[in-house]
Amino acid sequence: MGKVTGFMEIDRQVGKYQPASDRIRHFREFTIPMSDAEVTKQAARCMDCGIPYCHGPTGCPVHNQIPDWNDLVYNNKWEEAIRNLHSTNNFPEFTGRVCPAPCEEACTLNLEDAPVAIKTVEQAIADKAYELGYIVPQPATVKSGRRVAVIGSGPAGMAAAQQLARAGHEVHVYERESKAGGLLRYGIPDFKMEKNFIDRRVEQLTGEGVTFHYGVNIGVDKKVEELTEEHDAVVYCGGSETPRPAGIPGADLHGVYDAMPYLVQQNRRIGRENIDSVAWAAEPILAGGKHIVVVGGGDTASDCVGTAFRQGAVKVTQLDIRPQPPEKEDKLAVWPFWATKMRTSSSQAEGAIREFQVATLEFIGEDGQLTGVRCCEVDERRKPIAGTEFIIKADLAFIAIGFSGPMTTGVLADLEGKLDINVDRRGSSNVVANDIDYKTSVDKLWTAGDVRRGQSLVVWAIREGRQAARAIDEALMGSTVLPR
Repeated sequence: MGKVTGFMEIDRQVGKYQPASDRIRHFREFTIPMSDAEVTKQAARCMDCGIPYCHGPTGCPVHNQIPDWNDLVYNNKWEEAIRNLHSTNNFPEFTGRVCPAPCEEACTLNLEDAPVAIKTVEQAIADKAYELGYIVPQPATVKSGRRVAVIGSGPAGMAAAQQLARAGHEVHVYERESKAGGLLRYGIPDFKMEKNFIDRRVEQLTGEGVTFHYGVNIGVDKKVEELTEEHDAVVYCGGSETPRPAGIPGADLHGVYDAMPYLVQQNRRIGRENIDSVAWAAEPILAGGKHIVVVGGGDTASDCVGTAFRQGAVKVTQLDIRPQPPEKEDKLAVWPFWATKMRTSSSQAEGAIREFQVATLEFIGEDGQLTGVRCCEVDERRKPIAGTEFIIKADLAFIAIGFSGPMTTGVLADLEGKLDINVDRRGSSNVVANDIDYKTSVDKLWTAGDVRRGQSLVVWAIREGRQAARAIDEALMGSTVLPR
């Protein structure tokens, strides 16, 4: 907790944004940082609530000790605060920027719609720790003599690699792309998180003895069997990258794309990387001067909206088949769980037109080129309502309705028939492993992150990477001191 009476004396405050008219002119982060004094006041609002739901199973997946580091910040003990935060979260500067903050939903003060600004304080702790030089490599003093390979360098892979290296193992990370970060780098736009934060952590991991191998597509360039022969353990931390099939007629028209090729291409462009990647898109996708339609209502759809505005789109319309949620939730019915209520992202606030309870019936075009999207209103059961059809002009359309599992090429293709795969009722396919030992059906192969649990939050990926590392260390050494 912070100041005993802080929650009664201090109003909730979070970082302000640059005006939309300014921020759409660049791809940099646009949140205006708060001063140390302002952050300290927000930490002081953490109350003696008795049961801190913020870091329980309903709040923070990595179980951040939120009341503890709020108190440390309130008392100006930044070094102890980052040490406490790192004890549960390897990369708080990531989660402090891109996590939707279920911890704040679970905060007791959220019963009064004024939760502690947990996400803001978390990011401030990490940024302050870098400023003061507290975040440095922590190489293991005793080596185990064991070698572990990590497939994928997203947040799950990076967390697993860091934990295993600190346990004394020789760790090798194999990444298909030319830089580390996975979809954290290539899927999340720079205006939400600039990629120098990933580069700093890669530098730290390298200093701790982790070796990164870029441009290596496991299952294609190097077989999984080779990895298991060369290492004592292998942990598969791939992302959930296969787009969920929309089944919308006309999706083969020129101008209709899945969301991820569009986002990846722009992130490559900003990172000065080659955008001519067969895996993502065969041609440049640019929204400048065009009418854009985004199908889907989640974070990926919102990222497409913000990217399109920054590229100079004339008009952006976002279609959501779900009903428009209420402005305010029933606290007594849902708290401390994540509530369904009207939420407007920073990208949507930049001028997007949002259509709720609307189904996408067909992409229409002329001479193979997209010209519009035919839609209709739907009822509560998502059934079309007769006589409500309309057409939205569109030069580009992006389908952002989620992901159905990892890529079927690479590791999955290489281990076809050997690796147990679970297909759920929505058709999503994930590698089978429990959340205790994270062991797959293949000898010496563990798995963690989206490839195991399905598409999820960065904070869940970090948790799974940490837990898988603990399971591997225990399997290799007979015991472990790594936390779950």
